[in-house]
This record gives sequence, structure tokens and C-alpha cells, in this order.
Amino acid sequence: MDIFPISLKLQQQPCLIVGGGRIAYRKALLLQKAGAIISVVSPEIEAELLNIVEQTQGQYLKISFDTTLQLRSYRLVIAATDDAKTNQQVFEACEAENVLVNSVDDPPHCRFMVPAIVDRSPLVVSIATNGASPVLARQIRTQLEAAVPQGMGKLAEFSGKWRSRVKAKIANPDERRIFWEDLYASPLKEQVFNDHIAEADQLIEQALIEWQKPKGEVYLVGAGPGDPELLTLKALRLMQQADVIIYDRLVSQPIMDLCRRDAEKIYVGKARSNHAVPQEGINALLVKYAHEGKRVCRLKGGDPFIFGRGGEEIQELFEAGVAFQVVPGITAASGCSAYAGIPLTHRDYAQSVRFLTGHLKEGSPELPWHELVYENQTLVLYMGLVGLEKICEKLIAHGQRPNMPVALISKGTTPEQKVVVGTLADIASKVTEHQIHAPTLTIIGEVVRLREQLQWL
Repeated sequence: MDIFPISLKLQQQPCLIVGGGRIAYRKALLLQKAGAIISVVSPEIEAELLNIVEQTQGQYLKISFDTTLQLRSYRLVIAATDDAKTNQQVFEACEAENVLVNSVDDPPHCRFMVPAIVDRSPLVVSIATNGASPVLARQIRTQLEAAVPQGMGKLAEFSGKWRSRVKAKIANPDERRIFWEDLYASPLKEQVFNDHIAEADQLIEQALIEWQKPKGEVYLVGAGPGDPELLTLKALRLMQQADVIIYDRLVSQPIMDLCRRDAEKIYVGKARSNHAVPQEGINALLVKYAHEGKRVCRLKGGDPFIFGRGGEEIQELFEAGVAFQVVPGITAASGCSAYAGIPLTHRDYAQSVRFLTGHLKEGSPELPWHELVYENQTLVLYMGLVGLEKICEKLIAHGQRPNMPVALISKGTTPEQKVVVGTLADIASKVTEHQIHAPTLTIIGEVVRLREQLQWL
């Protein structure tokens, strides 16, 4: 994070604008809305800007900028002239006095940035790009203007009116947050939006009377194969409201960054022969936190019900009497194959597809080999990298032709995705040659040939 976003209270605070033209006027409008007392330094000034100075009881100094000005008397300074040299002088003078300074459209000479703003006062949303792309910030603001209802400001004001009473009734901050989240999901929001404040007051009064300590719940959420844009809307919502995130090795960092920032995060990742927390320990953690009244998000790479032990975990929750939800995710087979340009089925090449786990048991994969040797079928192997050579040997030994196409997709759907194509006869030798590492998905079948035409990433 290159800049630290803050919300600055400027009511009745003195602020200085250096410059008297149209740019200075636009900045003055924002400061006026924030309640600032605005002074301007400029040899000339537009009439509209002068009106703002007078309305806010500021001062107009009809002079050029002078480094002898008492800058420490201002909360912040904005350099809004069309002269780069003057703007630099303003910046250097403010830096010497430790005064916050912004030079319009001149990021190197800014100590703070003026963001694009969505105003639903007292709710204010700001978007900043550290000066890299103001146009992009404005485009995002336009999107948010459409997405954030006008009534959100009323809801924020209404919440502020009740905040102290809710805090007195519900002392625990985590429980209080759940109360507000449940309330915002109730009809109360629409009542406030439609100015039915008396009805909204009754709803929140009743909610406080009926309030009980929340029961814990577990969300078993599929995080998909890695690309955060492949998350479902429900997955994202539950990730944002969970008190505890219990996640595994296959959950990418960009996805973790989308979780609620202040949630407790517990890593239980599993690699081959290296389990940070054994499965029994994971099950116990889910039950423990749920019994403490926490909302727990069990975040798993791919889909929790496809080689993810999701069934085992919710069996444990059922037996412990813990409420749970299951949110499917895009499994690696569909996600990685799509990003590699390999359709799992195709009318001319494969009329069926099988998902298999390549885990070794006692040094050898245990698979129904005779059922797998079928020409118009696609095989997808999860966790099959270590046993790949033996798997290929077994398929050939049971009648599959050695030149059957095979694709290895490492870290699929992420910026580090790597795809290596070969055949049953030679694919194992390419693992070391191309430095392929887990997590890697293996696809076996004629559909692999289509990658040459269909790869798009």
C-alpha cells in the first residue's frame, strides 16, 4: 500500500489554497462541503472562488506565494496554480513546516492526495490511485455512484443515532457487529431508505429486546483454483463477515486479501507428507470456534466436495451440533483446463470425463485401471505429480497407447500458470526439465490436442 487512506475532519479548520483560477475553485468546493475555513493566496481570483472564501469566513491575500507566510496556522495547503515552479515552492515550504500539502496533478509534490469521492454523507467513499491514474479513479467512482444507493447516507445517520444504546445493550464488539449486520439484512434498511423512521425505530427497539448471544456457524467455502475473480458472490460475502478464517495451502494470497481484514486467520495448510494441522485437528478447530459463538469460514482451494475432505468436516460438525453452510467453488479441473484452453469434453474427442486422485498408497497409486483405458474419455488427476511416472506406466500396461496426449497445468488460473504438454510415454521426464511443482493438475486425453488452437491466456 503506497498511501495510507484517512478521513480528515475539517469543520471550522483553516485551509489554504494557492491559486485563484478554475482548478483552485474546484478544490475549494470540496473543502467547503467539508466545512473548512478557506483562504486563498493569488494575485488574481475568480469571482466564484472569492464567494467561497467569503462564505467560509476565510481570507483572500492578493499576493504571490511567499515562503514567509505562516503555513503552520493551516491544517492543509493545496497548490493549485498553473506554474510548476510555484507549486514546488509551496510543497517545499510546507514540508519544512510539516504541513499537509497537495499539488494538483503533480504527485511528486504531494504529501496527501485528494481522492475521487462518492458522497452519501455521513457515509463517504473515496478512491485513490496515488496519482497514477485519476481518470481510472473517476471511472470507479462512477460505478460506485450507481452501486451505492442514495439512502445509505440516511442509514448511516440512523445508525449513529442508535449506536450508544446498542453499545450499552451489547458490550461485546464482535456480538455487536453481528447485531448490526443482521439488522442491515432486515426490512429496517428499506424503512430508513423510504423515510419511515418511526417504523425503523420500532424494528431496532424490538431487535434489542429479542437479542440473544449468537450461535456459532461454519461456512465451508470453495475458494476456486487461484484467480480471485473466480470466487462466487456468496463466497465473498461470507469471507467478509466471518470472525475466523481457517485456510489451506491452495488458497492464493489475492483471495486471502479479500477476507475480512480483522478476522483471525489460522493456516492449516497441507502439503505432501507435511500437514501443518492434521485433519482431526482441523475438525476440532471448527467445532471449538463455533461453540465459542464465532462465525468460521473454512476456506478451501477449489471445491470442498471434490477431493477436499469437505464431507468429513461437515460430518464432524453435524455430530457436534454445529450449524453449517456449504458454498461450492470452481474446482481445479474446470478452472485450470479452461485457463489452459483445454475443454474437458468435446463432441469429437471425449464424451465423458473422470476426476481421479493421484495420491500414492504404500508407494503405488490405486486406481481402477481397466475402466480408465478408454479412447473417448478425459482423465483429470488431482495431486498426481509425485506418482505421475507410475500412473503413466500403469495406463500403458493396461492397454492405453503411449502417444495419448497429456497436459500438466501448474498453478492454474494464477499469473504463475505454466502448461507443459507431452504424451504418456514422455510427460514424466518433462517435470524436472520444465521445473513443474505442485499444485499441478494432470489432464490425459485427446482433448489436450485442442490447446494449440484454443489457448487464450
